Amino acid sequence: MRRKIIVVVTVIVAVAAIAVVLLLFVAAHADHYRPQVIAYLQKKTGLPVEIGHMTLTLSPSLSIRLDNFGLKNPPIFPVGYFLKTPRVYAALDAGALVHGKIVIKSLTLEHPVIHMISDPDGLWNFENPNQSRTARAAVSLGIISTVEITGGQLSVSNLIDPSDTPGPIFFEARNVSSTLQHVDFGAFLNPSSSSTAQGNLKADSLRFGAIQATNVQSKLRLSGGQVFFEGIKFNVYGGHATGSLSFNLAEKNTTFVANAQMSAIDMAHLLAAFPYGRGKMTGKMEGNLKLAAEIPHTNDPLAGIHGTGHLTVRNGELPSLMLNANLMKLAHFNNLGPARQDPSSFSSIAADLQLANLRISSQQIQVVGYGVNVQSSGSVHVTGADSLDYQGVAQIVTKQGFLTKLFARMSGASLKNGELSFPFQVSGTMDKPTFSVRKNTH
Repeated sequence: MRRKIIVVVTVIVAVAAIAVVLLLFVAAHADHYRPQVIAYLQKKTGLPVEIGHMTLTLSPSLSIRLDNFGLKNPPIFPVGYFLKTPRVYAALDAGALVHGKIVIKSLTLEHPVIHMISDPDGLWNFENPNQSRTARAAVSLGIISTVEITGGQLSVSNLIDPSDTPGPIFFEARNVSSTLQHVDFGAFLNPSSSSTAQGNLKADSLRFGAIQATNVQSKLRLSGGQVFFEGIKFNVYGGHATGSLSFNLAEKNTTFVANAQMSAIDMAHLLAAFPYGRGKMTGKMEGNLKLAAEIPHTNDPLAGIHGTGHLTVRNGELPSLMLNANLMKLAHFNNLGPARQDPSSFSSIAADLQLANLRISSQQIQVVGYGVNVQSSGSVHVTGADSLDYQGVAQIVTKQGFLTKLFARMSGASLKNGELSFPFQVSGTMDKPTFSVRKNTH
């Protein structure tokens, strides 16, 4: 028995020694095996693979380093890369490698540039084109315990239907750092898959449509073809916001749902991001917003956004409307009180919001001005090019003298407790609004 034990131990030591020698030989000549590794990865992913240089290290753990690594777009997409990175580290399972199997325990991508593109049929450029549409597999490398990204860049766009020409980038993130656990890229796009990868994400900046956020922090979850950004915290236009954002990539057209709670948003800064918004309003905004949409393969992929919310803007100005000044022109008041000052200013504007078909509608808008209060409703096109359609009642809160009341009532105002109210309407455009008093029938 003792001799048998000695023999077994000797054999084990000899096998281990041979394995170490082989690994040392492979490590010293790893780049000679680059064509085989490229062929292996192309078979697993179905995508053209590039590797500039390859090295194998044994300490502190067995790992492969790939320099100038790239996954190219499949042939049906424009020439370019889904993934391009100067350096990838893949930690390997040594025991599996001895038995001829490649098992990746962890994956680290340094400064990757990732371009996600969807074609009009719903196929993504990171999917294996050799798989059936029912299987819908992305890059298949088995289950990886940990995937880490440092200093990454991400963009998402569609190809235009039916020309397949590149469309605008509707989502991008810069200087991304992320760590995900239990990642199975091969099962990611399968809606029936129970595989879930979870982790966190940080980004210096994130842009969705025209909205730009900075200092983004979020939990991240990948499951069943969906990407969930949960518990997001970010800075936006001088203020702060929290919320959630999710994308469903498994359908022909990607869909999204977003929720946000905002505070101290600089309206001048925010509106400057939109072509017709510059210079239209100042002040600080707070409130909540829920948006959703299908993202079609068109030149205006976010045109179908719809949603609801409630917003309040405080201590600002509406320079183009000049509410107080318009009232002063329509009636010669002797005593406008605070309304004589700050003709475009307001203390607060609170409004509900419904967004659909590129039009913002509000059922109830309350404006507290400096000497003028307003109750109104109406709608405006989000581009600002279409006509304004608002109506309501403006109230001069300063009590007036007898003659002023008489002339004001002749101009269409009504009188209650010494205060004058004017039914009004606003038409025209955002650049040239037209303010007019409607005849009071009471």
